[in-house]
Amino acid sequence: MTARPAPPVELADLARRVAARERAALARAITLIESRRADHRARAEDLVQALLPATGQAIRVGITGVPGVGKSTTIDAFGAMLTGRGHRVAVLAVDPSSSRSGGSILGDKTRMQRLSADAAAFIRPSPAAGALGGVAARTRESILVCEAAGFDVVLVETVGVGQSETAVADMTDFFLFLALPGAGDELQGVKKGVLELADMIAVNKADGDNLGRARHAAGDYRAALHILNPGSPNWRPPVILISGLMGEGLEAMWTQILEHRRIMQASGEFAARRRDQQVRWMRELVEARLRQRLYGDAEVKRRLASVEADVAAGRLTPAKGAEALTRLAGL
Repeated sequence: MTARPAPPVELADLARRVAARERAALARAITLIESRRADHRARAEDLVQALLPATGQAIRVGITGVPGVGKSTTIDAFGAMLTGRGHRVAVLAVDPSSSRSGGSILGDKTRMQRLSADAAAFIRPSPAAGALGGVAARTRESILVCEAAGFDVVLVETVGVGQSETAVADMTDFFLFLALPGAGDELQGVKKGVLELADMIAVNKADGDNLGRARHAAGDYRAALHILNPGSPNWRPPVILISGLMGEGLEAMWTQILEHRRIMQASGEFAARRRDQQVRWMRELVEARLRQRLYGDAEVKRRLASVEADVAAGRLTPAKGAEALTRLAGL
């Protein structure tokens, strides 16, 4: 098997500049990663491969919660606290995308005012653009590039809808679920799977008149977690009270994240999870490339509409239709 050629000089220069912590180079690298052009995809893969030795050391935290729970406000305060302690924080905030234009609907960067002006922080709002569950398709690669650029904490914010929670849990070390006070009604609408994914639940907006409701909500969540199977034999998810707006409870939140990492590393579960995530990522890429090969095949394109019509009309079973199309593509 022949070795892959070394990346071109300009790509090597971009990798060097990313490793030198140049913000403009980091932004350019992520733009390359997010591009859908085939030639850009190949260059992005070479770039990530070149940067790979400098990755893997950051603390990767996924953060989710229903819209309105205060994710951006909490991340802004939490990130500012961490940079104040000497950390370098990257935030990958996945925006919902317009189904028509593909453009981002929200503006996370404008809602994280402290981090936006912080030299030790980097915020990248990325349009989901139809990726599974609203998670940007290339977020995993963006995490690696941020790590290579010297960011030791990477926060991945989800849009909090669909299957994005599962996708983010599969690419981070610690999964934080932000909840609202008054969880009686909200708890009924929270999927069991989301709670099973959570490494910690933080009831936000636990301040002022909300404090009593927040304490009650925390009790409801503790009761719910008690009857669920924990995702790890070595860790039972805690439930804490925070106020992102007031900056309260954030130190306790960070302490729990560090304790989780310590326990996972000591048990060997941390390394096992990282390895499993890498294999899952590869399998997802294989499936994506097979789909691309199938639907990009000229004969499949020519016959697709007629096969779909036959299936819709009941003249052909879906199984036979799938078999016909994959045979056309040589799969």
